[in-house]
Amino acid sequence: MTDISALAYVGAGFAAVAGGMVNAIAGGGTLITFPVMTAIGIPSVRANATNTVSLLPGYLGGTYAQRKDLAGLTGTIKPQLVASAIGGLAGSILLIVTSESVFRQIVPFLILSACLLLAVQDRLRAWIFKPGATHKSRIPMQVASVGIAAVYGGYFGAGLGIMLIAVLGLFSDLALTKLNAVKLLLAFVINLFAASFLMFSGKIEWTIVAVMAPAALIGGNIGGRVAGKLPPKRLRAFVIIFGVIVAIIYLVK
Repeated sequence: MTDISALAYVGAGFAAVAGGMVNAIAGGGTLITFPVMTAIGIPSVRANATNTVSLLPGYLGGTYAQRKDLAGLTGTIKPQLVASAIGGLAGSILLIVTSESVFRQIVPFLILSACLLLAVQDRLRAWIFKPGATHKSRIPMQVASVGIAAVYGGYFGAGLGIMLIAVLGLFSDLALTKLNAVKLLLAFVINLFAASFLMFSGKIEWTIVAVMAPAALIGGNIGGRVAGKLPPKRLRAFVIIFGVIVAIIYLVK
């Protein structure tokens, strides 16, 4: 276990509140919490694993806050939930058995790709799908895309929400506020299954989890309420701008 000061616990708690809020609104809360944990002396892999477990309640809080937007959708997103569970578990296993250095080098490019996809998704949908195409014809591609994003989310997770809302928007005609609610539910499942494995990996700083988990729950609930009230165009713009900032920070690190 890492020797952590009282001040470091306070900093981690505030970072978890902010991370929970950002994850609920757009995704990318890991960008706040992960650097804080490494700054207080937690090794990167342990910080990454601890972050996944600590932020899990934040996704739960965000999903609960936007539960009204999920009304009538739970039956249609079951394949995405399964893909999220499998991908999240696979990503967490990759984190433990492989080095994260190479993967972290491509993180900013993955995030930028997701932002670009989100920015042009309306035009892409019009080009990919012919008029009158049914939603069912899009499900296999959506499930595959969600599964790939879930592997990434279980491995590292920064920008996971951006990726999810981008691929969901590409293969769905739901309003962006509803897509954001679905994104939160899928992100919760991804992190739930990733955390379920990481809890037994011996890589968790449990004293940090005890501080950050309830703080993330509070932040996620606040963020979920805010996200549900944002106009779709503003939410889309916020997600894209935040994603670009996240990517730039990773590029210059």
